[in-house]
Amino acid sequence: MERCAARRAPEEERRVRANAREYNEKFQYASNCIKTSKYNIVTFLPVNLFEQFQEVANTYFLFLLILQLIPQISSLSWFTTIVPLVLVLTITAVKDATDDYFRHKSDNQVNNRQSQVLIGGVLRQEQWMNVRVGDIIKLENNQFVAADLLLLSSSEPHGLCYIETAELDGETNMKVRQAIPVTAELGDTSQLARFDGEVICEPPNNKLDKFGGTLYWKENKYALSNQNMLLRGCVLRNTEWCFGLVIFAGPDTKLMQNSGRTKFKRTSIDRLMNTLVLWIFGFLVCMGVILAIGNAIWEHEVGVCFQIYLPWDEGVHSAFFSGFLSFWSYIIILNTVVPISLYVSVEVIRLGHSYFINWDKKMYCAKRRTPAEARTTTLNEELGQVEYIFSDKTGTLTQNIMVFSKCSVNGHSYGERQMPEPGDVQDVLGHKAELGERPEPVDFSFNPLADPRFQFWDPSLLEAVKLGDLHVHEFFRLLSLCHTVMSEEKSEGELLYKAQSPDEGALVTAARNFGFVFRSRTPKTITVHELGQAITYQLLAILDFNNIRKRMSVIVRSPEGKIRLYCKGADTILLERLHPINQDLSSITTDHLNEYAGEGLRTLVLAYKDLEESYYKDWSERLHRAGSAPEAREDHLARLYDEVEHDMMLLGATAIEDKLQQGVPETIAILTLANIKIWVLTGDKQETAVNIGYSCKMLTDDMTEVFVVTGHTVLEVREELRKAREKMMDASRSVCNGFSYQEKLSSKLTSVLEAIAGEYALVINGHSLAHALEADMEVEFLETACACKAVICCRVTPLQKAQVVELVKKYKKAVTLAIGDGANDVSMIKTAHIGVGISGQEGIQAVLASDYSFSQFKFLQRLLLVHGRWSYLRMCKFLCYFFYKNFAFTMVHFWFGFFCGFSAQCTTSTSSHCTTSSTRRCLCSLWVSLTRLLLPRAKGRCPCPQDVPEQRSMEYPKLYEPGQLNLLFNKREFFICIAQGIYTSILMFFIPYGVFADATRDDGAQLADYQSFAVTVATSLVIVVSVQIGLDTGFWTAINHFFIWGSLAAYFAILFTMHSDGLFRMFPNQFRFVGNAQNTLAQPTVWLTIALTAVVCIVPVVAFRFLKLDLKPELSDTVRYTQLVRKKQKTQHRCMRHAGRAGSRRSGYAFSHQEGFGELIMSGKNMRLSSLALSSFAPRPSTSWIDTLRKKKGCEGSSAGSPSGAADKTLRV
Repeated sequence: MERCAARRAPEEERRVRANAREYNEKFQYASNCIKTSKYNIVTFLPVNLFEQFQEVANTYFLFLLILQLIPQISSLSWFTTIVPLVLVLTITAVKDATDDYFRHKSDNQVNNRQSQVLIGGVLRQEQWMNVRVGDIIKLENNQFVAADLLLLSSSEPHGLCYIETAELDGETNMKVRQAIPVTAELGDTSQLARFDGEVICEPPNNKLDKFGGTLYWKENKYALSNQNMLLRGCVLRNTEWCFGLVIFAGPDTKLMQNSGRTKFKRTSIDRLMNTLVLWIFGFLVCMGVILAIGNAIWEHEVGVCFQIYLPWDEGVHSAFFSGFLSFWSYIIILNTVVPISLYVSVEVIRLGHSYFINWDKKMYCAKRRTPAEARTTTLNEELGQVEYIFSDKTGTLTQNIMVFSKCSVNGHSYGERQMPEPGDVQDVLGHKAELGERPEPVDFSFNPLADPRFQFWDPSLLEAVKLGDLHVHEFFRLLSLCHTVMSEEKSEGELLYKAQSPDEGALVTAARNFGFVFRSRTPKTITVHELGQAITYQLLAILDFNNIRKRMSVIVRSPEGKIRLYCKGADTILLERLHPINQDLSSITTDHLNEYAGEGLRTLVLAYKDLEESYYKDWSERLHRAGSAPEAREDHLARLYDEVEHDMMLLGATAIEDKLQQGVPETIAILTLANIKIWVLTGDKQETAVNIGYSCKMLTDDMTEVFVVTGHTVLEVREELRKAREKMMDASRSVCNGFSYQEKLSSKLTSVLEAIAGEYALVINGHSLAHALEADMEVEFLETACACKAVICCRVTPLQKAQVVELVKKYKKAVTLAIGDGANDVSMIKTAHIGVGISGQEGIQAVLASDYSFSQFKFLQRLLLVHGRWSYLRMCKFLCYFFYKNFAFTMVHFWFGFFCGFSAQCTTSTSSHCTTSSTRRCLCSLWVSLTRLLLPRAKGRCPCPQDVPEQRSMEYPKLYEPGQLNLLFNKREFFICIAQGIYTSILMFFIPYGVFADATRDDGAQLADYQSFAVTVATSLVIVVSVQIGLDTGFWTAINHFFIWGSLAAYFAILFTMHSDGLFRMFPNQFRFVGNAQNTLAQPTVWLTIALTAVVCIVPVVAFRFLKLDLKPELSDTVRYTQLVRKKQKTQHRCMRHAGRAGSRRSGYAFSHQEGFGELIMSGKNMRLSSLALSSFAPRPSTSWIDTLRKKKGCEGSSAGSPSGAADKTLRV
């Protein structure tokens, strides 16, 4: 993001004087114009080309183009390089120009919005870009705030106004802002025109929830806070008008300060490709040196004898210099070994995969009308390699729709469903009714203001309200007063609450239904209808909630004049602030809290305190002075809040239910079977998080042990982690039967993880995690956590979430994924390799920061196991094929060098070289690009490679493991592709060379001429690589056939065109061999040679794949075999049914049923039946190749820990 204004030195403080543009301009504050675009019409071409040539590949090919323009060293026409280079530069430039056009369009749309600015005492319409710091502007209802404003006055009483901050922080709930009293009366433009107050405040920063400043006016000073500010990006709601003073404009606003560039993420395949390209370039240089040395030797020993017939070029006076020129000539000829089209082809494929994700109807949420969205195109294949998932709990695993479920009031617990006794209920025949019948919810018809959607199942609480229980009344009075909810009454009795959090909304709604209805508020009052009677309380102070305080209080004065503080907050904070007289009640309430937390409910503790008038006056004066303090204002306020919130009286506790999202347990079970470790990072208390862990099957009763770390000091945490590791090691020693455990423990961090046997889980609190993340203990914590199947971190801050993710990234060579739905998950999402945002109840800030987004956690299963695995598979197949064909094509020229006197002559002619190279380069890019256009017409059938259908990818999670182990494309696979390419090049050169040595044409003439040889080799190459891509295709559609075999047709069309008479007449110097292709391909010997070459190149590949399939099948091979068996069985079953053979009614159950199914089902493990079928069809363990690789990494302990041995491995597919 760039500024429209010139850069300035950093500010230490900001001074703004109202209605004084000349005064403010001397500080050179930024204007309100924003600029996010990079180019304009004049700078686009030079700047874009400069950026593109910073890519090493583009610079390299520009260097080659320059070399090709030198006649002494170039044997190829310049267009063989400039055409693909210009194509690559053009495609990238068009993409950049399109992106920048939309940025320009967005900038112009925002900068040209209209705003009313007070200039010379008159309101004038001005564009946003012309608004300046110090201007006073007028906003009307439903308008966007143009800049960061100090609220001066509004149409509402007491200077109140209401705003929506969805664009700023993603929250759609209304928030209230208030002008300071001294300016709240300035509602007239003439008064505002005379306003000359000066604001001294903090410099521009990105803290959305904090602002500190002071207003100096009429020799007085007034403290300013965030509650007095309207930030750019907010929308004015339910307020007719308001006036504000511009404090920060344009790039200095908090919205733009938070729009920093997201860290660019690169995949492991990207990093590997960069390394491989450097290796290939080194290999190219080596080939050039070898052939250059050969040229120098040949010229010195042989070429000197032919100077009369083959003189050296002008300027060449020695064999050494001839070899030097030959080196550059071969760099030009062999340049195709360094693929210019690689990066473009990869980006096109990734773009296609992104569209596949966006178009997936199975990831579309009809309820919210939200499709899945790939917000980046660079990480698709990384989705197929994830090993660690870091998940938020609230709103991610749960629905974040809060329901008031239970409560504890004065030691009495309410909320249990009253079930009928069996003897009390009888049916019409007089039999006793069955237990488990659904009870009726509590009837709130007595309350005309009750919310009809609210349900509660314990009538005893309503009876306590009606009977006048003072504790219950005070309990609900607190809930109706201690909050920041805004009330909107659309019609008489129809209330709409707008809460900043779902928890607050649930609590106020509960109080509403039980007769304590919050109706309205002003800055100084709160009106509540208590059992039908309207009572207005004077609001003296709000002690707001934050992540450090973890509590909220209000101080109110009742109509009787009594001053009382009401407080609600986390139990860990409030219970220690109670008066000692509450000890017995606190003990009972704590038991209730533990019970609620054990059920996975979110809990809060409620308390109150009566204040003396004299004490409150003194405390209020000190509060006012602290709020006006120029320095350390937050610290002064925190101390005063802490002072008054002591010695409180306990009222009770609330328990709110946050239900699991649909499909969460099944998704976690499937991802766990795919060897993906899931860590939950939540701000909830330990008991709630653990219970949710059991509910979603992260924690199970079958686990060997669940370790809980709750230490408060460094030594305690270290000791608890050490004990956990010792227990796991002892268990592994016993299972390994004496095998030396230390042999498994290498210096790497993964040692414990690979060696541990059994299933463990780790639960750690936020205060313990703070010590565990210290530099001297982070390694011990990570060792312990990685050895566990599940990890739950409770009471963590947003910063700690990011630190945990960064810790795993730092020490583990594994791909991480973070998923969340709230603003507190943004740092975690940005830190992980892949960030996923859930568009839920907490706004869209997590979505805006994410790489992928959807509406429900269960879609993560499909994103990884289907789209991620397929993206990784396709990318790996593409890269293997790409490098194979590049080496097959290029190495032919290398071998030819030994038979042409190292003269830097191409094996193929210039025209054949261009034809082959162009066809080869365009094949994959064209195929994937047009596939994207044709896909909507393909009736849902994906034309890209699929080793198994999507249903099988979900049923057999073990298919995901090759991506985690990086098996399909690595340095080993790269060298195998190179070896196959070199093998193919040898056969494609020497078979035609041997045949042409003695072959003749039909007319008896010698066949062995240079052009015929070139056409034969080029045609053999295109046919072989086309057949090879056909062998690599495991999922055929009409689109596949069209592009693969269509590329062959395109080759012949281009070949005949380049040898045509018409092209010769237009370019006689470049296309001199007219009719050569037609004459050569008319010879039967040539076609027999091509066929022989193709067969010899392809047959070994086919034979190897058949042997591998039979001797060492992969899991995907076994799954495909299972499908074939099922299809045959279905066909046979239908045939037998048609035959209609009569027979006995003997049950087939006793013969077909397998032992162990009952135990498996009763164990609670989520195992699909189709997974079990695999073990029946597979003749040998299908995962042995993965297990072997894991054993090489020291994974024997994990296999030994399985109670059912090899059979269990077969089942867990």
